[in-house]
Amino acid sequence: MVRNVHTRRLPASRPELAALLETLGTRDDRLWPVADWPPARLGGPRGPGTPAGHGPVRYVLAEVAPDRLRFRFTAPAGVHGYHEFSAGDGRLTHVLSASLRGWARLSWPLFFRPLHDALLEQLLDRAEEELTGGVAEPVRWSPYVRFLRRLGKAGSRRARVAARPPLRP
Repeated sequence: MVRNVHTRRLPASRPELAALLETLGTRDDRLWPVADWPPARLGGPRGPGTPAGHGPVRYVLAEVAPDRLRFRFTAPAGVHGYHEFSAGDGRLTHVLSASLRGWARLSWPLFFRPLHDALLEQLLDRAEEELTGGVAEPVRWSPYVRFLRRLGKAGSRRARVAARPPLRP
């Protein structure tokens, strides 16, 4: 079982942080670090059952509340669980909880976890910048994350985009 938690203390109220969460996956997304990562996309209106994803990761919106979004994984194969964003007074948290089977038991620690961790810390940097106008300690990618990103960019972008499964089932 994997449990991966990222939290940032921020000088903001629950409603202010919930307003940032409201933009996640939209054209006006104020959280997702789209300059460096495949965009988070929602495949319809924000509500339970809406397909979503980013890069090769697919999920469906399972629960929606003003201060919380929970997504259930549908891909990659072998990942069974959820990831969730929640806003509290003075903190924004992301929790990934999943059981891993097959290839995912190897791909999570070698590929997905380092990239996931880097992406989430950049997302929290964006939240901090939105709320304060700056980032006290911006995330720095490790040499391994930079290596994985170079590997991911090998080959044509067109081939990678064509290979992505659609958001709609």
